[in-house]
Amino acid sequence: MSTATIPTALTGTYVLDASHSRIGFAARHAMVTKVRGSFNEFEGSGHFDAENPANSHLALIIQANSIDTRNEDRDGHLKSNDFFDMETYPEIKFASTAVEKVDDDNYRVTGDLTIKDVTKPVTVDFEYTGTAVDPYQNQRIGFDGSTTVNRKDWGVNWNAALEAGGVLVGEQVTLEFEVSAIRTS
Repeated sequence: MSTATIPTALTGTYVLDASHSRIGFAARHAMVTKVRGSFNEFEGSGHFDAENPANSHLALIIQANSIDTRNEDRDGHLKSNDFFDMETYPEIKFASTAVEKVDDDNYRVTGDLTIKDVTKPVTVDFEYTGTAVDPYQNQRIGFDGSTTVNRKDWGVNWNAALEAGGVLVGEQVTLEFEVSAIRTS
């Protein structure tokens, strides 16, 4: 955790470093545990204004077919018409509509999340995790964030009833973001 306000000198345009970032999720499975996964192909960019965060904005495009839960059969089912219908809807998109500073280390990003051509607003709370200049002289900034959504709000409805009661897949899904972004200007 950072101990100081983000320096205004970090204001600028950034791109996500996909090889050092993670876009993931967790959902309840069989009412007893959570299944975690991630998307391995995504790109994002935005402008961060450290002095006036309301002037900040970001956009993220995820290649839905890059879903990875460490189980090939489950991934195939998630890619199918039962869940994401990735042949028809190959991308998941997020575009911010508002950024606000909560305190020295925390920001709230509200935006439009599009899954299966359904767009709904979501809010993600992010913690500023630090800055660094890497060995290649890239200025980096880091944030970790998460939010919980109901997958049915985006038409991701498939489920199966369990013999003892309950369902196979929980409706609530936690979206997880571990971001390393490189300043480009």
